[in-house]
Amino acid sequence: MKHYQAYLIDLDGTIYRGSERIPAAKRFVERLQQQGIPFLFLTNNTTKTPMAVTQNLAENHDIHVRPEQVYTPSLATVSYLKAKNNGSVKGKTVYVIGEIGLLSAILGAGMQLAETQPDYVVVGLDYDVTYHKFEVATLAVRAGSTFIGTNADKNLPNERGLVPGAGSVISLVEHATQQQATYIGKPEPIIVQAALSVLNATAEQAVMVGDNYDTDIRAGINAHVDTLLVYTGVSKKEVVAQEAVQPTHEVDSLDDWEL
Repeated sequence: MKHYQAYLIDLDGTIYRGSERIPAAKRFVERLQQQGIPFLFLTNNTTKTPMAVTQNLAENHDIHVRPEQVYTPSLATVSYLKAKNNGSVKGKTVYVIGEIGLLSAILGAGMQLAETQPDYVVVGLDYDVTYHKFEVATLAVRAGSTFIGTNADKNLPNERGLVPGAGSVISLVEHATQQQATYIGKPEPIIVQAALSVLNATAEQAVMVGDNYDTDIRAGINAHVDTLLVYTGVSKKEVVAQEAVQPTHEVDSLDDWEL
């Protein structure tokens, strides 16, 4: 069995299921910490800051990590835009549809909010999205602003069922502009490559761990990173068995995985 030098780890369905703890996941994280193996939690959630994610892990799941060990499409978006602008986005203008997790990352990088002729339009999940926000974003993209989508998740699970995700919000702007967004989050390779850079690891040294074939495992496949599918969340064995490209590794529980 190959021993990996860096781990990219999904959260919901892999480390916990909503408010439900997954004891094997806590043990898995503690084994990584004890052995000093670098890891990042790689989530598609842009509504929360890394600090809020770590607080949830600590308070509700007794998993203790640093905010720097959480990587989101918000942070990956900033990394992507910096790469397009010689390393700095200070002074660049942006119109954002999104929550505090996205806004804080973008403003923290020195970008300025603008409704008129922004350089970029960045769209993510927004619990208070309005027609006005869609209107401003649509007009800006049609006038030439670069269109970025945080992630393509069309639905999110909550206690009431499957509700609209970021992809549903982004698709409205796509339909209104007849332009497709550049997507950053899983399953796109952009977020994986950015996360590897944070860990100072190569694709060959790392493994992507997740419960969802369509997001986590495809992200690894698209970035040429080995994958570990754990059957504690979304994906089912009989469905995954039909996929043309199989995960590198599969386990029923993270207790079954040897580091």
